[in-house]
Amino acid sequence: MIPAAVDMNETDGPGSLYALSAVLMDGDSGRVLYEKEGYTARPNASTTKVMTCILALENGKGDDYVMVSKNAAAQPEVKLGLKEGEQYYLEDLLYSLMLKSHNDTAVAIAEHIGGSVEGFAHMMNEKAKEIGCTSTHFVTSNGLDGADAGGVHETTARDLALIMSYAIKNKTFLHITQTRDYSFYDLSGNRQFSVHNANAFLDMTPDAISGKTGFTGNAGYCYVGACKNEGRTFIIALLGCGWPNNKSYKWKDTMKLLEYGKENFHKEVYWQEPAIPEIQVKDGVSENSTVSDESPAQSEQNLSAGLGKAAFIKGVIQAEDSDKKKEVLLKDSEKVTCNVRLQKSLAAPVKKGQKIGQVTFSIGELVLDDYFVTADRNIVKITYLWCVNKVFHDFFH
Repeated sequence: MIPAAVDMNETDGPGSLYALSAVLMDGDSGRVLYEKEGYTARPNASTTKVMTCILALENGKGDDYVMVSKNAAAQPEVKLGLKEGEQYYLEDLLYSLMLKSHNDTAVAIAEHIGGSVEGFAHMMNEKAKEIGCTSTHFVTSNGLDGADAGGVHETTARDLALIMSYAIKNKTFLHITQTRDYSFYDLSGNRQFSVHNANAFLDMTPDAISGKTGFTGNAGYCYVGACKNEGRTFIIALLGCGWPNNKSYKWKDTMKLLEYGKENFHKEVYWQEPAIPEIQVKDGVSENSTVSDESPAQSEQNLSAGLGKAAFIKGVIQAEDSDKKKEVLLKDSEKVTCNVRLQKSLAAPVKKGQKIGQVTFSIGELVLDDYFVTADRNIVKITYLWCVNKVFHDFFH
């Protein structure tokens, strides 16, 4: 049975979507701008190959020789038609992987990089955690349905969008996925192949910069893509977006989410210079304080009388100039808030650079950034012995 488009009855969203799970993400900050069951794990078919490609780029070299195994050659359609014992350049196989989604190519790459499909899957899962995925489990390198002791092969629309936002930061990944046509030979020069990019969305809008399609019987049609418009980066991830004969549903949903993002979100520098009040330091005095032009006896008496009084320090926010230029996509109705949390008082001694508070920038419950507030100088603890030593030092040295 083919799922129909679901009416979200939204007053603040893109409206009805065909996809069972969908996410629109700010590709620069990783913030989810819109989601429909975006945190529900589902099979994701060949969108898996985004992870396969980025791992190959990070752990291999383009001129690596990749040997085709019996296992790789035996993979089901869609396939390039690799034969056991053949050799190819890794770079050439990456075009086969991303432009035409060949399953045999994906396994050959996995075995070359990870030693086996299982070893490569372990690398995929570790990378997913590193990127920030929370509900992803990879079993196969090509996205075909599979299961192991860790669970079934699946991800969420949110995690998939996060993987794509990571991948497009790699220039070689972008170049490969933007290539329309590519030809290559096996290393023997006996067989020639030509592949054409199956990402039709590249021709639907000038905003499209990368993408990967996918389909299995369990996953349905899936898509993850990246678009740029007026300095904004939008990532769109769709899972379960129709079944045959509804191949075009994913393009309709993708365009709807892209237009929603373009119309409703603007880029804004969110830094606000917070007011940091002075903090009291009990029984303290600045390390560089000096004794006045009184007699040693008078100064000792006055300093002793000052025991129990408070000194004050200023807080310094540990942020770089680049931090103050960070931007985030916001709706017109949204506002970034700045929250300052400081210790109300401190007891001497206090060291310069000591953490005394925190500044947080957030949108609602979503934290964008945290910065420590540190003491601007040293404060020493006043004791009677300190008073005597200070007086002696200032008058006789």
